[in-house]
Amino acid sequence: MAKKFIDIMDTTFRDGFQSVFGARVLMNDFLPAVSAAKEAGINHFEFGGGARFQSLYFYLNEDAFTMMDKFREAAGKDANLQTLSRGVNTVTLDTGSRELVDMHAKLFAKHGTTTIRNFDALNDVKNLEYSAQRIKHHGLKHEVVVTMMDLPPNCVGAHDAEFYEKCLREILDSGIEFDSVCFKDASGTSSPEKVYQTIKMARRLLGDNVHLRLHTHETAGVSIACYLAALEAGADGIDLAASPVSGGTSQPDILTMLHAVKGKNYDLGGLEVDKILKYEDVLHDCLKDYFMPPEATQVSPLIPFSPMPGGALTANTQMMRDNNILDKFPAVIKAMREVVEKGGYGTSVTPVSQFYFQQAFNNVMFGPWKKIAEGYGKMVLGYFGKTPVAPSADIVELAAKQLNLEPTTAPAIDIADKDETKSIAYTKALLEKEEIEATEENIFIAAACKEKGIAYLKGEGKVMVRKNSDTIKPATKSSSNQFSVTVNGHNYNVEVADGFDNFKVKSITPAKPSQSTETKEEVKAVSSTGASNEITATMSAGVFKILINIGDSVKAGQTVVILEAMKMEIPIEAGCDGEVEEILISQGQTVEDGQLLVKLK
Repeated sequence: MAKKFIDIMDTTFRDGFQSVFGARVLMNDFLPAVSAAKEAGINHFEFGGGARFQSLYFYLNEDAFTMMDKFREAAGKDANLQTLSRGVNTVTLDTGSRELVDMHAKLFAKHGTTTIRNFDALNDVKNLEYSAQRIKHHGLKHEVVVTMMDLPPNCVGAHDAEFYEKCLREILDSGIEFDSVCFKDASGTSSPEKVYQTIKMARRLLGDNVHLRLHTHETAGVSIACYLAALEAGADGIDLAASPVSGGTSQPDILTMLHAVKGKNYDLGGLEVDKILKYEDVLHDCLKDYFMPPEATQVSPLIPFSPMPGGALTANTQMMRDNNILDKFPAVIKAMREVVEKGGYGTSVTPVSQFYFQQAFNNVMFGPWKKIAEGYGKMVLGYFGKTPVAPSADIVELAAKQLNLEPTTAPAIDIADKDETKSIAYTKALLEKEEIEATEENIFIAAACKEKGIAYLKGEGKVMVRKNSDTIKPATKSSSNQFSVTVNGHNYNVEVADGFDNFKVKSITPAKPSQSTETKEEVKAVSSTGASNEITATMSAGVFKILINIGDSVKAGQTVVILEAMKMEIPIEAGCDGEVEEILISQGQTVEDGQLLVKLK
């Protein structure tokens, strides 16, 4: 009997890059590997969408539409090229208007897309209806999604096989047109048995002719078992990646899965081991200069309790590295459990996973529930749709008070339509003001990426790729036995005796402060004394906006600077009334916790 053919989608160039490198891989570095994958017999790729849209403008100074065009050239005209879309959010972290949701589908069809995988993190079917309609209208295949995860212990009411059956029935009852169905577990936390029961349920409801697939990650260490369970239950397709962007926070490796089905009645895409080995050799060479964060290759036993998706985990840890706060990551992951428990059980996949992480981050940095993250607050208040269960009433009350918003049950897309800043006319006016041509691509880039999109279109984008030459720097010393050491912010010159066996410290003397050291010590003093006429950073972050000029009068509590960290805007307020005497920062600069930003007089 012939083996059952299982469609394999290669996620290397979208989810793989996102899960390992925070989506920061330059197109000319990886395109040779696309050709190698084609030669290996792969013809179904995830090639864009998700974070591989905004990240190109934020960090790579590249155009996502140009990347998609070049990918199509490399993969060939017959390849199934698939993107990831977040329902009414499309490829952003915020809800789009109907105009922008339609433009997303139109432009992605124009630039080489075959299929759009379309999900809503809350499993709110209303958030899928219009986006699905526009995907089909523009001639694309629509893969509708039910999002999955496991809940922390003792949480009930969602994310079991019965809940997923309810979600799937709502999709069927809504009349949404689709070509395939995917169950997507971005955190990789679902148990194999739950996967088996869920796929069996879906096969029963959908019949034998609907293409049914599973997507998961290796983060919790059970992905191969989940894929085997899905295949046994009747799945037609699974998602895999190629080394070095496979396993760990990403999808299982193609070779690993080929090994796992040896002796079973499955043909994984007609793929052959020797050809995949050659493809992975090319990919290794393409990516050899990129910094591989150690957490990207690890399986975490804590993830089932705090379901952080692989596609978000390394993006967040890398941002924490950039801001010199990576030591806070274990505490943030631990705090995330409570955030999920109280947040209404939205699936931990973008953008909800980012909301969870931001709130956990705030709980660690500012104290439990002292500062409600805007995205998390809007979610529990209903601005992104209906959560699977009601969020904790006390958190809803806190969010309403801190964000000055009332809870809502209005459809998210209707709210977006009423927001003038999400209209095409508004974005066109911004482009005209900057003397940028108002093509549909430029309009969408500016609408999706806001200030950073405008900066890219003006030629002011920056390349922020983490390569080994930039991130790994050898230690230096002044001579064979003299070192400069920093302890608790103080610099010392240390001289040691020669010889490994007889190591001992000969002398320790305070180092003469350099200008930068003096500045840092001054900053810490200002921060600790709380001098209200000197405005300091509350954490390590980038300078997003400077809202004042020298000579301006400001009032106590007025926001003067907006920092940006962890995809959040952090307002910095004046501590007293005064006149701006000195601005010590510039837009785009990275500042440290406690660094002096503005002086008042």
